[in-house]
Amino acid sequence: MKDHRITKHPILEIPERTQVPFTWNGRPMTGYAGEMISSALFAGGVHIFGHHSKDRSPQGIFCANGQCSQCLVMADDLPVKSCMTPLKAGMAIESAEGLPTIPRDNAIPQTAEIPIKEVDVLIIGGGPAGLSAAIELGKLNVDTLIVDDKDRLGGKLVLQTHKFFGSVKDSHAGTRGFEIGNILQEDLAALNSVEIWLNTTAVAVFSDKIIGVEKDGRYQKVKPKKLLVATGAREKMLSFPGNTLPGVYGAGAFQTLVNRDLVRCSEQVLIVGGGNVGLIAGYHAIQAGIAVVALIEALPQVGGYKVHADKLKRLGVPIYTGHTVVSANGTDKVESVTIARLDENWNVTPGTHKIFEVDTVLIAVGLAEVNEFYLKAKQWGMDVYCAGDAQEIAEASAAMFTGKIEGHKIAQTLKVEVEQVPGDWDAKATILKSRPGPATHRKPPAKEEGVFPIFHCYQEVPCNPCTSVCPVGAVKTQEDKITGLPYLADLDACTGCASCLAVCPGLSVTMVDFREDPSHPFVTLPYEVWREKVAIGQIVPVTDLDGAILGYFPVEKVSSRRKFPGTLLVRLKVHKNVAKAAVGIWVQEKQIEPSTIYEKEPPPDEAIVCRCERVTAGEIRNIIRSGIRDFNQIKALTRAGMGACGSKTCRPMIWRIFQEEGIDLKSVTDRVDRPLFVEVPIGVFAGCD
Repeated sequence: MKDHRITKHPILEIPERTQVPFTWNGRPMTGYAGEMISSALFAGGVHIFGHHSKDRSPQGIFCANGQCSQCLVMADDLPVKSCMTPLKAGMAIESAEGLPTIPRDNAIPQTAEIPIKEVDVLIIGGGPAGLSAAIELGKLNVDTLIVDDKDRLGGKLVLQTHKFFGSVKDSHAGTRGFEIGNILQEDLAALNSVEIWLNTTAVAVFSDKIIGVEKDGRYQKVKPKKLLVATGAREKMLSFPGNTLPGVYGAGAFQTLVNRDLVRCSEQVLIVGGGNVGLIAGYHAIQAGIAVVALIEALPQVGGYKVHADKLKRLGVPIYTGHTVVSANGTDKVESVTIARLDENWNVTPGTHKIFEVDTVLIAVGLAEVNEFYLKAKQWGMDVYCAGDAQEIAEASAAMFTGKIEGHKIAQTLKVEVEQVPGDWDAKATILKSRPGPATHRKPPAKEEGVFPIFHCYQEVPCNPCTSVCPVGAVKTQEDKITGLPYLADLDACTGCASCLAVCPGLSVTMVDFREDPSHPFVTLPYEVWREKVAIGQIVPVTDLDGAILGYFPVEKVSSRRKFPGTLLVRLKVHKNVAKAAVGIWVQEKQIEPSTIYEKEPPPDEAIVCRCERVTAGEIRNIIRSGIRDFNQIKALTRAGMGACGSKTCRPMIWRIFQEEGIDLKSVTDRVDRPLFVEVPIGVFAGCD
């Protein structure tokens, strides 16, 4: 059996883990103790976890975050979410075929009283915003409880192998996401007034101002004086035929499998969505040895940072703007995907269909705030605050800063002796949330002597770590703004240390050295992918900013800086005519060419909108056309929104269908939100083990 583990990675260390046996539908398999069951199955090549009770459609991983039940399996006769259930030695795991069976144990369970914990501040969510708020409160000795549903703090920081933007002082710019998570956890661990509950899911906010949580399988109540919601964001989904096939899932699930659990979950992937999430996921895929056949974006240009898109292009990934996904194709799992060009009215242009052979379609079409706890707490009159993506979708650097701000504000309301929030904090948060500016063009320095960096940054984004690491202070940004484009203020001052190359999150700084041979200067390029591709003496394809190959040149030297060991500095000897244009090294061995054979795609009405209850777009559309304008009626008639995810996935898509049908959204009655916000075993409320 082929093992789909990642055994080497350019950035991540491969930890030693304990291997344990288990069975899958009676077949012996092995995994690692404590890893999620879903990851153990993926590593063993299992992608189909069961079949739906309604239509026998294959079910596989989707959110990898415990928010749905697409990954449901039977573990020792109990139905469990495989993405949230740790593997234990000897587990008998079976596929979930239809509705789960009732457990065979019919003994009367022992019940227990539900304890109530009173605390000054409860923080829901241990990601960048929650951690930063907890640190701020802990420094002020405020009695604080932070809860998170995972086995470690950090949230999405745990999944991020790339270096962060922002500034060194305020956002740890130039440091990788998972390393920032470790730094924040260490800072928090030193603060005695903050208690941490891991493996703890907040399930509801009640009218008596009590928050119910499930901690390690036991129910508890928390009564805080102040509540901070830092629950992050959830991924949006698209409605298209084949969108529920195993192999179609979001960037968060993909990064969880690849970067947290070190599972190579795909061989060939196509990415839908050109925001930062999709662009970064593509980069992570290549680092994990997964071929990215293409990235598509419906808009005329990608919405994420240009430096992220440029990184993909010069690694050999084609980017199709003005394109959409038409269908994911396959019987039991994804076997190919069809894309097509959009016209100016957002309709598919006939004759532009392309079909790629892939096993994964990664959806990265935006995020939505996980703010239901905040809204319900406001409704019940609680003193509640919100930070990070739950407040406003932005970069993690902004989430850290908003968490810090909200923590400071909460401390003020508790009469802690603390100064007012500094006036520049809100301004910094606004800048960190800002959208990238328009792409520009600028010429490299005309100089052809000495040594100096070239900044291939052509778009204003909040990022300036290169100014902090230059030992002679020669690197500046335009108008000294964090969003200003960087430049070398004194071309003769550069020492050639390459610190600006090593720290740059966008890998968009190179260095040209004319000192030894002006006709064939050395060029140093930052590189973070497969190390064996850049061995000394290797002839490598060198690309310009857009991925066009400038030529093939020998690797003269490979080094790194102690503080940035994951970024290799690859020195090549090139012709002076290409020296200033050289930016990257092409690594994908081949481009997967699409088939242009047109196959008529299934009608859009067959697309699944509610994946939990298998309700199609056509069913929803017909009900809307019959005159219904109430989500609650749609739910009653079709069961859409009654599934395990509680309409977290289908609700935005139903809103979109209302828009497509030309309905005034003000005339539509939204769903009624009631506890619970996540699935909870009923015995938990009785204190049962």
